[in-house]
Amino acid sequence: MQLSTACCTILNQLTDLVIELKNDDFTAPSKTLGNSTIGQHLRHTLEFFICLEQGYDRGIVNYDQRNHDKLIETDKYLALNAIQKIVDFISSRKEDQLLRLEVGYNAHNEEAITVETNYYRELIYNIEHAVHHMAIMKIGINEVASYIILPPDFGVAVSTIRYKSEEAFITSR
Repeated sequence: MQLSTACCTILNQLTDLVIELKNDDFTAPSKTLGNSTIGQHLRHTLEFFICLEQGYDRGIVNYDQRNHDKLIETDKYLALNAIQKIVDFISSRKEDQLLRLEVGYNAHNEEAITVETNYYRELIYNIEHAVHHMAIMKIGINEVASYIILPPDFGVAVSTIRYKSEEAFITSR
């Protein structure tokens, strides 16, 4: 399935990045990123996928109730393990499923609203969210781990990749 393949491609890129990163660089604050770390952005990205997995069987997804697991953002081996678990989950889910999304936008209380959604729609959201944070990670990597050469499509939306490819084709004519 296209969505599963897209997710796994992104997660494999993240795996490759984490493997290449030195331990100290995984947790090194980046001034450009407001002193956040690559590990923090990775943890944030993975926890959205984890929330989707946890909510799948219950039928309710709530990204606001993430764990903010400091171990995932500081231990690259735990992060790699989390990525593999997410890949296994996504690879094993071939069917769409109705879900409810709980979300709260009131800064003064935890009141949430519930909207109807589905597994495929939430996979799409997670893909877009991951690409966004990968683009941010790319900026931080240039500062704290410039020895890493990322693939050109790391943190780039597929629609942008297609557009650039078409633009290059037209220019070369």
